[in-house]
Amino acid sequence: MTNHDIELMAHLMRRAGFGATRDEIERYAAQGYDATVDMLMDTSRSDGIQIDLLRRYHPDHSGGLGMAGFGAYWLHRMINSRTPLVEKVALFWHGVFATGYSKLAQGKVLMDQIEMFRRHGFGDLRTLLVELSRDPSMIIWLDNNDNHNGAINENYGRELLELFSMGVGNYTEDDVKEASRAFTGWTVGNTEHMKLKADNDSLWPYGRLNLHFEFRDYDHDEGEITFLGHTGNFNGQDIVDIICDQQATARFIARHMYSFFVADEPPVPSWPYTPPRDAEALDIMSEAYFKGGCTIEPMLDTMFRSDFFKSESVWYEKVKSPAELVAGVLRLTGEHRTYSPAIQEDANAMGLMGQTLVNPPSVEGWHWGDEWIDTGNLVERINFASEHFSKDSALGIADTVDADIVALGGTVQPHELVDACLDKMGAIRITDTSRKSLIEHAAKDGDVKVNGDGTGRRRIAEMVQLIGATPEFQKG
Repeated sequence: MTNHDIELMAHLMRRAGFGATRDEIERYAAQGYDATVDMLMDTSRSDGIQIDLLRRYHPDHSGGLGMAGFGAYWLHRMINSRTPLVEKVALFWHGVFATGYSKLAQGKVLMDQIEMFRRHGFGDLRTLLVELSRDPSMIIWLDNNDNHNGAINENYGRELLELFSMGVGNYTEDDVKEASRAFTGWTVGNTEHMKLKADNDSLWPYGRLNLHFEFRDYDHDEGEITFLGHTGNFNGQDIVDIICDQQATARFIARHMYSFFVADEPPVPSWPYTPPRDAEALDIMSEAYFKGGCTIEPMLDTMFRSDFFKSESVWYEKVKSPAELVAGVLRLTGEHRTYSPAIQEDANAMGLMGQTLVNPPSVEGWHWGDEWIDTGNLVERINFASEHFSKDSALGIADTVDADIVALGGTVQPHELVDACLDKMGAIRITDTSRKSLIEHAAKDGDVKVNGDGTGRRRIAEMVQLIGATPEFQKG
């Protein structure tokens, strides 16, 4: 296999997962690019996560009384899942359909929503949007529990069109109102045992119980609705069906997908005024969407196999989100491969970098790209990578580089040390400017000499830390 094959595979694993070690990249490259995409797209494979063991260390995962443990739970899955694309797709939809604990005050329904993304995130967009519309956390987050026959609340109807499916400019204010009418009666029930006919939507009527969807036919508007040029006695399912057939929906989802998996686009509010980075790529994914019957899986499959995804012009053109950065570092260091409460501290680090999972700043979710690396967040990101690459658990990278140097005769020049460390950290390609800076630092102490007993470990480990601070490592 060529070095390009290795680098392309590293690119795929950064985007379709949370990165991979050098050994993993070699194994995937040996089986071939298309075979690896087939493996990543196979959602029938077991993820290998033993939930019962996880909950011994994080018992709140069962009760969902808060959100503190959920970030740790999800981070463990990102690090250890045998189906990393499933977790990556769940993270993708969490960013699109941003829902937060700050308003819900109940963690279990948010955990259930992310699990729903795992189940339906690759499938028919109709099913996904209907499940989202029935999701208790979304119903409360966007006030559809206050959307009544004769007194509509437009929040969910508006965001369904503006942020979840079509985007501004592709519908009218009347369409928002009519969609909202169709979703009247879609609300939450407080208990499986008491189907009250009163509008009691408190989170605490009978104690902290898991919320569930309830359709209240007496509160549903049965009148004629006109939506996007279609007229009928519509309910929420009908609205979703009409939405999914729109060309605007295909392009909106395609642009989200391009921005998350391929290269950073500006935040969604800018899309009506800013052309997409690669309009042809959106056309290709939109075509796959309709050929697949409005299904997400063909879009993903087409994207990963496309020339625009494989192109070196998009390598390192995405700033890693805090979740991607933290999970990627910990995958390289080998930490948290077993079940331990210690992962909570690393999950908290994501929040310090600007991303607390299941608690986005608004319904728009997080603004990505360069907004991840403002001055304060960048310091937290670099410190996190540096700290973990200096731990004993990370020294496996240094030991591997050490062994390679022994095989080369026990001595390498500074530029060879830099290249060896870049290779072992996942076949990272850096700019000439970054490489020059690393070589200059390595040259301060002359050639690197090792004899197999770890004598060169300090300098190797130091170089690994410095690479973790480079712009290229901070990108995906």
